[in-house]
Amino acid sequence: MGIYLSSPKTDKSSEDGENDKVRYGLSSMQGWRATMEDAHAAFPDLDVATSFFGVYDGHGGKVVAKFCAKFLHQQVLKHEAYAAGDIGSSVQRAFFRMDEMMRGQKGWRELAVLGDKINKFTGMIEGLIWSPRGGDNHDQPDDWPFEEGPHSDFSGPTSGCTACVAVIRNNQVIVANAGDSRCVISRKGQAYNLSRDHKPDLEAEKERILKAGGFIHAGRVNGSLNLSRAIGDMEFKQNKFLPAEKQIVTANPDINTVELCDDDDFIVLACDGIWDCMSSQQLVDFVHEQLQSENKLSAVCERVLDRCLAPSTANGEGCDNMTMIIVQFKKPIQPSSSGSEQSTQSRSTDTDSKPEEIESK
Repeated sequence: MGIYLSSPKTDKSSEDGENDKVRYGLSSMQGWRATMEDAHAAFPDLDVATSFFGVYDGHGGKVVAKFCAKFLHQQVLKHEAYAAGDIGSSVQRAFFRMDEMMRGQKGWRELAVLGDKINKFTGMIEGLIWSPRGGDNHDQPDDWPFEEGPHSDFSGPTSGCTACVAVIRNNQVIVANAGDSRCVISRKGQAYNLSRDHKPDLEAEKERILKAGGFIHAGRVNGSLNLSRAIGDMEFKQNKFLPAEKQIVTANPDINTVELCDDDDFIVLACDGIWDCMSSQQLVDFVHEQLQSENKLSAVCERVLDRCLAPSTANGEGCDNMTMIIVQFKKPIQPSSSGSEQSTQSRSTDTDSKPEEIESK
């Protein structure tokens, strides 16, 4: 059946956790797809004041999503802007850093370790689903030096992944997104999108693609990729005369910073396997309904996955890998001790504290 199995794999990988400010639950399921290409990261205590959650949806292979789940949150911590309180800049730099780290001998070797199959003729690497556990040491030293060797000219993987992450510090949530995974916040039961789905037909995306020497055919970049931003996909990032943010496909994330208040219930991060089946508001409504009788957040995620799973592969919707994270805020939400931590890249400027809705779906 091509990319689909004869029957779906409905086993789920689920997890719950909490600290004094948030509680979270997550679940992922392979579904009808022949392989599982999603990965995720959940660190309620990235440091003493910060929580980090991320969803990574792979395409053309699984290993880039796994690489991001292992390293992206580490790189957020390492950038000097993080120590200065500019979370948005440190997260943006971490997205670009993934592409840099996957090049060369050390990148090739790390991808090989994460993968479970290497094609010795093409160098393409595959792997199984992987996500870090909350107990892993995510603050280990890592200067990622350049290394000479048989793969020192490795330009990076031809596969790629979306990345949608949410960093919570004090009463702010900083969302960074590249691709079509999505973050949504529920405020008094109303869904607001905190990320934009990056598709090639968006005017700003189309302009960048064409200026970089690419083209769009049938809604796909160079007739191949149905996303305009992603980590990896190095074949679309080969113009040596352009910076990383102006390549045909870029890892450059949109950054959105929102001030939280007691009206905020939870955020949801999920891959497009969920959003293809439910709108943002439908999902928020469903979660609220489930929370009336179910306290375990991972169980609510599992019910969403089961609801989205298609009975057959006839029309394609509900046949993708699915990953979802719910992060629920504990009340009352404490006001920020200082406004200086507001990201300079924030788009949330409404005076009535309404979170900016990037895109309605």
